[in-house]
Amino acid sequence: MPFRDAEATLDEALQSILDQDESRWELVAVDDHSGDGSAALVRALAARDHRVRLYPNPEKGLVSALNHGLRQCRGPLVARMDADDRMRPQRLSTHLAHFRTTPRLTLSATQVSLFPETAIQAGYREYVRWQNACLTPEQIARELYVEAPFAHPSIAFRREAVLDLGGYHEGPFPEDYELWLRLFHSGHRMEKLPQVLLEWRESPNRLSRTDPRCSRSAFDRLRARYLARDPRLLERRDDFVIWGAGRKTRRRCDHLLQQGFHPRAWIDIDPRKIGNRIGETPVVGPEWLEVNGRPFVLVYVANHGAREEIMEVLEEMGYRPGKDCLAVG
Repeated sequence: MPFRDAEATLDEALQSILDQDESRWELVAVDDHSGDGSAALVRALAARDHRVRLYPNPEKGLVSALNHGLRQCRGPLVARMDADDRMRPQRLSTHLAHFRTTPRLTLSATQVSLFPETAIQAGYREYVRWQNACLTPEQIARELYVEAPFAHPSIAFRREAVLDLGGYHEGPFPEDYELWLRLFHSGHRMEKLPQVLLEWRESPNRLSRTDPRCSRSAFDRLRARYLARDPRLLERRDDFVIWGAGRKTRRRCDHLLQQGFHPRAWIDIDPRKIGNRIGETPVVGPEWLEVNGRPFVLVYVANHGAREEIMEVLEEMGYRPGKDCLAVG
């Protein structure tokens, strides 16, 4: 659990750890140069409970705090926690049972609920609804390029697997999503438990809202970087199309196209766009797919409802989501 200036919420997070029905844990708390009383709270708890250990971050920033904490962990399984969230009492025991019954599992996540209710906006509520539905390895593989499929503080993973991949990476991208993509591309199994075991605090100060590493463009660049390596696309790189010919969509696609990918066509349903060309590439309607060999489809339409409708249309044509087509957030 890395923390920085978390005095206002830390008591709740710590109490939720103490309330776990699995008692065999250690808390590795990493202070990332707090200027408030956060470290004193953890230090006082450590004096009363030998399972709690406090470390200062020798460098600065979340990624270095995560990696420093990871190196201090002594157990083979590591559960992430943030200093402003709350665990349900069964979280650790449920993770442990999941790993015991799934030997090839590298990462176990849980569903989450948002709180406080008054702070939750419609967009974030929809994101959590979508995220909570990504459960199986197949669903995660299908949805991986839409958004980050896990809430970072809801996960547990095998420590050695993450260390073998170099831990968390520093860069102009969200460090958690980058790790999920790296684990997937390295062949690791990731699943989500169909239970809400973490209460995820919504706040205007959440890093995902304030840190440039979590901006829309940072996500777009990161997705394109890994999408360009995905075997599902590479096998069809000379036979793929992009669904979505609007200006904003094309701007997001540029991160992939700049890596040497050239779609056969742009698919759209807007009659004002159909029949035009973008560069040398035609803009065509969905029916074009059925008479042109059903190429691989990247669905770049970002609106949740529209994206789901497009995937339904493709399934009716015989496409298999996650195999013959991928949605890209």
